[in-house]
Parts: sequence; structure tokens; C-alpha cells
Amino acid sequence: MGIFDVFKKQFIDVLEWSEDESDLIQYRYPIIDKEIQYGAQLTVSEGQMALFVNEGKVADLFGPGLHRLDTKNIPILTTLNNWDKAFESPFKSDVYYFVTRDQIDQRWGTPNPITIRDKEFGHIRLRANGTYTFKLADPKLFFTKISGTRGEYRIDELNEQLRSNILTSLSSFFGQSDVAFLDMAANQSKFSDLIKEAVEPDFLAYGLELQSFKVQNLSLPEELQDYLDKKSKMNMVGDLNRYAQFETADNIGTAAANEGGGAGMGVGLGAGISMGQTMMNSMGNTGASASNNDQSEAEILATIEKLHGMKEKGILTEEEFNTKKSELLKKLV
Repeated sequence: MGIFDVFKKQFIDVLEWSEDESDLIQYRYPIIDKEIQYGAQLTVSEGQMALFVNEGKVADLFGPGLHRLDTKNIPILTTLNNWDKAFESPFKSDVYYFVTRDQIDQRWGTPNPITIRDKEFGHIRLRANGTYTFKLADPKLFFTKISGTRGEYRIDELNEQLRSNILTSLSSFFGQSDVAFLDMAANQSKFSDLIKEAVEPDFLAYGLELQSFKVQNLSLPEELQDYLDKKSKMNMVGDLNRYAQFETADNIGTAAANEGGGAGMGVGLGAGISMGQTMMNSMGNTGASASNNDQSEAEILATIEKLHGMKEKGILTEEEFNTKKSELLKKLV
């Protein structure tokens, strides 16, 4: 190999990137100690764009196709370097390739519950997760705002930032929205569209296009979900006395399931017998109860106390509690 062969290798005649690593969204073409030959060919594949950057300043952008690099096709770079129309010498410039195809099935979720003010249940802690799809639409803006002059930028790194922005937008959306949790859960498709509108501006600010956003699951803390289940049962029963009977019967099975050893069996059996007796007392003598609806003062006060506990847990609203309390207090007069 002669000295002229070595010198010749310092010039690049063809620029092309084959995307050997599928998780890259930005790749800097290696031009260290080399210059691009005037009239060289730039190949940009489908799903790619190439950006020329001169001393940190973004210049010409190329979409898919085969491009000849001369002063006609790189006007911004020509202006930045004060080249005249007769310029035909090799030149230095950084070339960045960007992946612009759809990035599908990207996951998001709330690592910790988000506290929101629900118009029906007050303050509740909500978890949510789902998927989103995006693509790089504006490489110049993405380069300026996010990636900069890094040699490689990976999708996982970008997703960390995007997920953080999604959670911030979610918290802001919930803080301003008056959509009840039950309405969210009942119509997740429409709710997904609302969240997409709230999240989209953050993507656009990075040169990204949010193509779809899906909420796949909404969930509440287990204890609050239990309260909602109980309230649902109570609404189905329609009467607090009958609900108390229903709950007592339901607790017999729970007590039996919690038995442990001889002592546990005694406790479980005793609790079961006690609750069973309570249920029988409540259900017994229905004829007499139906005729006079008499309740002892202790029973009425105990019922009010229980209702207050249900209100504190969010099972009853303030209005429901006050209504039932008034009805019960009238029986003491």
C-alpha cells in the first residue's frame, strides 16, 4: 500500500447506516480524522433521516433516498462555512442518523400510587398502566432539546424521560379533572383519549409525535376496593338492617377460614356462633319487629356509631349518614 492509498482513505465517498442495533434512535456516523468527499453519496434508508451538524450547529436534513453531497444539496452547510458556488473540496461535518419509524408497544405505569381528589370518594390513591406508540418527527428539534452531540442515543433512555413526563402530566390532569374514578374505569377508551391530549405537548416539545396512548388498567388500593365492594352490596340490598344481616352472614365464613389450631378453632367457632346468634336475633321475631319497629336505645346508638364508621371509611356520604341518623334519633323521642 503506497502513501497515496493511505491518503485516499482519509476521504469518505459513501455514507450509509444499516442499523445494526435495533434499540438506537440516534447514531453518529464515524468521521473521526476523515473528511467527506465533495459529491459523495449519502444513503438514507426508509424509516431514517440524516442530519448534518457543523461545529454544534444543525444544518441540512435529508429524508429517505440517495443524495449527492454538493453545494446545491447542502445549502445551510454551505452558508455556515461561507462556501462559494465553486467549492469542490473535501469538508468536515458531523452526520447523525435518526430512526423515524414507529416505536410501538412502549410501556408506562405508576411506580407509586397517584393521590387524586375524586368527586365521589374524596382523596383516593390510584394506580394506572398501559402502552403508547410514538415516532421521531423532527430530528433537528430532538437533537437540540434531547440528544445533543452524543454518539448514540437509545430508545430505553428516551423512554425513561417520556415516562417521567407522562406521570407528571397524569398528576396534573387528575388534579384538574372532575371525572370520577368509576367513570374512568367504565370507559377506558375515552379516558385514554383525554390522557393522550394532556400528554401530547410534552412529546411535541421534543420533536416526537405521540401516535397512540392506551390506559389498560386502573386500580385502587385493596382496602378502598373492599369498601367500594361493600357499598355496592349495600346498594343492592337497599336497606341498612338487611345489609347488616347480610354482612354478619358473610363474616361467618371469614371467621371460619381464619381458624388456626385448637385455639383458633375455638375462637373461630365462638365468633361464628356469636355472629350467627346476632344474625338470628336480627332476623328472628320478624312479625313483632315489623309491627312496631321498636329498637332499644342501645341498639339505635350502636347502629349510629356503625354508620359513622362507614362514613369515615367512605362507604357512606355525609348526606346519607345524616339522613339515617335523623331517622334513628326520631325513634328515641
